[in-house]
Amino acid sequence: MKTAAFFDSMVAMKSTPSLDGHESDLLVIDGHNDLPWALWDKADRDLHRLDISHHQECLQTDIRRLRKGHVGAQFWSVYVPGSIRGARAVEEVQKQIQLVRNMCERYPEHLTFASTADQVRGAIRDGRIASLLGAEGGNCIDNSLTTLFRLRRLGVRYLTLTHAENVDWADSATDAPAVGGLTAFGQEVVRAMNRCGMIVDLSHVAETTMNTALDVSETPVVFTHSSSRALVDNPRNVPETVLTRLRTNGGVCMVTFVPTFVSQDVSDWYEEALQAARDAQIKWGTEASEKFWASWNERHPQPHATLGQVADHIEHVRDVAGIEHVGIGGDFDGVGSMPLGLEDVSCYPALLQELAARGWSRNELRALTGDNILRVLGDNEPPWPGSDNDYC
Repeated sequence: MKTAAFFDSMVAMKSTPSLDGHESDLLVIDGHNDLPWALWDKADRDLHRLDISHHQECLQTDIRRLRKGHVGAQFWSVYVPGSIRGARAVEEVQKQIQLVRNMCERYPEHLTFASTADQVRGAIRDGRIASLLGAEGGNCIDNSLTTLFRLRRLGVRYLTLTHAENVDWADSATDAPAVGGLTAFGQEVVRAMNRCGMIVDLSHVAETTMNTALDVSETPVVFTHSSSRALVDNPRNVPETVLTRLRTNGGVCMVTFVPTFVSQDVSDWYEEALQAARDAQIKWGTEASEKFWASWNERHPQPHATLGQVADHIEHVRDVAGIEHVGIGGDFDGVGSMPLGLEDVSCYPALLQELAARGWSRNELRALTGDNILRVLGDNEPPWPGSDNDYC
């Protein structure tokens, strides 16, 4: 285990970072990790069945690898599939929140719950990994501002407005357009998030939704796990015109490692597979779909994304949006495979080494790894004292 003194020295940033692949004084604040979903999917949320204090072959995340990867804070995604709606979606997101709380209670020497920028800094000073909450998919609020405020009181700091499917009040990037971005209620959701200190996350949403949310939001937004559409033409990525708007809004695009979003070859391969599945009338999530994908992979081996391609996206976002508007949102345990060189959460130092070799300064790396998202976190905290009920 890393000592508190070790983490203090990294926070202080008193020496030039040693980016030789072994040690760094830079801690990463990652915007999106799906470990809670993986624990739900693979172990029914049972931390005894999958003890993350030990290496787990079926996961990309565990405590030892988080430490090796110099992760100082992690936004854990409390994701509920878009197919789950209504009261059950609200129930499941609260179970996911409790799972993250249970993780912190089970591993208190490593993880501590945090919901503010100051709490993140305090956790790092104490040598622990700050654990924050991000709710992925607006279906989890069941069209209710009261539920939104309840999630905020439970410590949720961002809401991804949609997942892969539309919600009643917002269009997703990967569904047929239904409402033209945000409905009037969707715009009120954004305003309510601004009021109560919940960050608007625009990953997964349609371009129309991105622009309407940016029109409405009075606080900085985030893309917690998206990359550049100019480099990979995928609807999950952020177009140039939207990246440019982050300069005015103050928000951050946290570049993801998902191969489909960082490699055009992988994106094209995946789209070809999806079209073949549609043509064969394969229903997603069935035994037939599992057999289809196994057969497809055998006949059409998936190309590989690379660490260098992720670095390309990070540099492009920096060049278009500005150094104050780029971050990291790996999306580990959200997909089956990651780019070569970024296979799990231990690999962040290799990415920073690549960027340093490309000429990134220590201050630029600090902005990328944590300073930018800490600023956004702080800018989305209500400026007045009092109980949660005062702003919710």
